[in-house]
Amino acid sequence: MKKKVLTSLILAATLALGTLTGCGSKSEEVTQPEQGAPATDAADNNAGSEDKTITVGATPVPHAEILDNVVKDVLAKDGWTLETVVFQDYVLPNTSLESDELDANYFQTLGYMNQQNEDAGLHLTAVAGIHIEPMGIYSEKYTAIADLPDGAEIGIPNDPDNGERAIDLLVQKGLLTSKGGFGTDASYTESSLSSDKDANPHGYKITALEAANLPLSLPDLDAAVINGNYALEAELPAKHPALEIEDFTDELKVKRTNFLVVKDGNQDSEKIKALVAALQSDEVQKYIDDTYKGAVITSFIDAE
Repeated sequence: MKKKVLTSLILAATLALGTLTGCGSKSEEVTQPEQGAPATDAADNNAGSEDKTITVGATPVPHAEILDNVVKDVLAKDGWTLETVVFQDYVLPNTSLESDELDANYFQTLGYMNQQNEDAGLHLTAVAGIHIEPMGIYSEKYTAIADLPDGAEIGIPNDPDNGERAIDLLVQKGLLTSKGGFGTDASYTESSLSSDKDANPHGYKITALEAANLPLSLPDLDAAVINGNYALEAELPAKHPALEIEDFTDELKVKRTNFLVVKDGNQDSEKIKALVAALQSDEVQKYIDDTYKGAVITSFIDAE
């Protein structure tokens, strides 16, 4: 019996010593306040360390290029670190922003953002307009629209929205006198416009093709009206700068602008204020003018 009691006392002492040792080890991991200093918790200890990293989601061209080649350096001057997350689609940048994986994203128009908010139940808001990717009239054969001969073949996108936008551009620049019945009558197609002597006195042959294929078809055409993103991907601004680009009314300018977007509630944060200032800086203006040569134009407007 005495032996059992002695064994129990030794075990109890061992356990007590182990418990004290464990507590002692754990306490060493926590920084103790100096003598006379008020006790603080972990959150208080980190309060003075400001988060200076801004994470932005973007599609590759031109958005990520603008962020990485210009905005990163502008932000660095004020102590900010920019991290660009590149997306190949238009859905994930918004769902990632909604779930707080990003501070902002930069790739979309107001119309697309509003539709995503409605369809997917998101809570996103635009904070600043940055640029427009206008349609342009491109040619490998001519350097001015005045050089296009009568009967020249001009390609346009074959989807209704971009097709009508292309025709409007041809009217803006005087190649057509009007768009006739294009877009107002299902039977009135680009081929009808080709034979409409009132709307098309020069007899241009208007050919509708898949928008993404127009840069590839340009060698076989006299000219083509091409979306800015497809022109950039084909490096047309460097090889064959646009003969003309779209003009925008105030209403159309807002509609076509790509905005910086955040989750609602974050638009007045210091991060976002710094990011807006960098994106709307003189450095970005110069980079866009020099690099994209009309395939991208700045649109530094406030979100309404």
